[in-house]
Amino acid sequence: MATRAAPAAEEALAKSSFTRISPTKVRQVVDLVRGHHVEDARRILKFTQRGACAPVAKVLDSAIANAEHNRGLDRDELVVVRAWVDEGPTLRRFRPRALGRATRVRKRTCHVSIVVGRIEPPLSTELPEQAETRRRRRGVAGTGSAETQSSREGRKSAPESQGDR
Repeated sequence: MATRAAPAAEEALAKSSFTRISPTKVRQVVDLVRGHHVEDARRILKFTQRGACAPVAKVLDSAIANAEHNRGLDRDELVVVRAWVDEGPTLRRFRPRALGRATRVRKRTCHVSIVVGRIEPPLSTELPEQAETRRRRRGVAGTGSAETQSSREGRKSAPESQGDR
């Protein structure tokens, strides 16, 4: 996946690397804001009671600031175009257990990436007319011999006679 936005694209990227929270928890929060207007996304993050909302909100605010400062985009037109969470390195720690044993504790990290940009409205709301296509039909006169046409007619009539029983 591209890590940078194209120079002509009207979008901005922000990343947070090595965030010390499980990627599965952050993905649940990122799924809530993907595709929303940035003000709606900030409101969703503010009122969602999840621990992962704070780091995602920081990355979202950074992406908005990047779009305004680096790209010159207006905050009122920005939408969360893409957002994803990648898994980072896992920190392995050990917890003492009974009888001199130890169990492994996996402290997971993640990389949060959010792209905000402007969505162009569609030029026309009407669907284009579909061109008619010509399809060849089986059993059309001139395409096959008389035997094949009669055998096809016989096959069509055979299930009807069996259905009457």
